[in-house]
Formats: sequence, C-alpha cells, structure tokens
Amino acid sequence: MSGPPGSGKTTLAHEIARSLGCPALCRDEIKEGMVHSTPGFEASAGDPLTRRTLTVFFDVLATLLRAGVTVVAEAAFQDKLWRPNLEPLGEIAAIRVVRCTVGTGVAHERIVRRARENAHRAAHADRDLLRAIADGERPIESWVPISLDVPTLIVDTTDGYKPCIEDITSFAGQSPTDRRERTGMTRRPTR
Repeated sequence: MSGPPGSGKTTLAHEIARSLGCPALCRDEIKEGMVHSTPGFEASAGDPLTRRTLTVFFDVLATLLRAGVTVVAEAAFQDKLWRPNLEPLGEIAAIRVVRCTVGTGVAHERIVRRARENAHRAAHADRDLLRAIADGERPIESWVPISLDVPTLIVDTTDGYKPCIEDITSFAGQSPTDRRERTGMTRRPTR
C-alpha cells in the first residue's frame, strides 16, 4: 500500500488484510509502538524514531515474507525509500502495489482530522507536516510513487474506493498462478 499522506492507505490496508486473512504491517503503527518505550519522545520531522522505524519496517516485512506469510505492507514512503528496500524482496514474494490517490484538499482535511482526533498521532510530526504543506515546503502532490516493474493498481479513495473493495482485494490476493495466467509473468523460484 502506498500513497501520499492522507490518502487512506492505513484504512484500506487493514480492510484488505481482514479480507485476505493476513497481517497488515503499517509503518505508522510500528512507530507508535516505539513511542511507548521511549519516555519523553517528541515527534519532529526526521526524528530518530522515524529513521529506526524504516529499518524495523523492512526487517519485519522480510522476516514475514521469508516465513511464507502473505502480508499487506503500508507506508507513505516515496520511491527513493520503497524501491531499494522492496526490490530484493521480489525474489521471495509476488509483489503487487496498491497506490492510493486522493485530491489534495481531501488529503489535507484527513491529516488535520487525524492529528486532532487520534491521540496516537502524537508519535508523528503531523503538525510539522501541516506547517510544511501550508508554507509550500512539502506539497502533498510532491509525493513520488513507487517505480517498480510490478503489477500496480491505482485506487481513488476520495469517496469510498474506485475500483471497488472486491476488485482491490482480488488484485491484492492474486496467487502467483492467477497472475501468471493473466499477465504471462512467471514466479521466481523461492530460496
């Protein structure tokens, strides 16, 4: 699951994971858990927990995939962080990307609402993000999508899901055999 902040990734990741019967691995939730064991932590852009979260996220993802676990992995990582960390996992997993999109106004409203209503968001620098968006330092539309040569589905989350959740779940849950039949792709042998 990928997409810019406020695009509905976490909500959709959990819905897909429930439908498929597998875990959802969400970067923000990992960081929120780290905050519990870090007394006095104060979130800021690029804080030390944010950097540690990146490593933990991909280590846990790799561990689950090597164990043969289907997983929905979700984060707002841009291409420069996703691609180099996902490419090696292509040897052990049939990677599919679901990219959430939404208009910048809706994304901004969602970021404001979650910062106000969700106490766990204190682990993140949402207020810094909102300031950077307002100052034009980090426009929502500046987010760079993953550029991997893997099946990708773009989902508009503005009002529900387009395509519908059944089609998204079907795409996400394709077995390597289904994918091979539909696209002519072959599964790489696992090690």
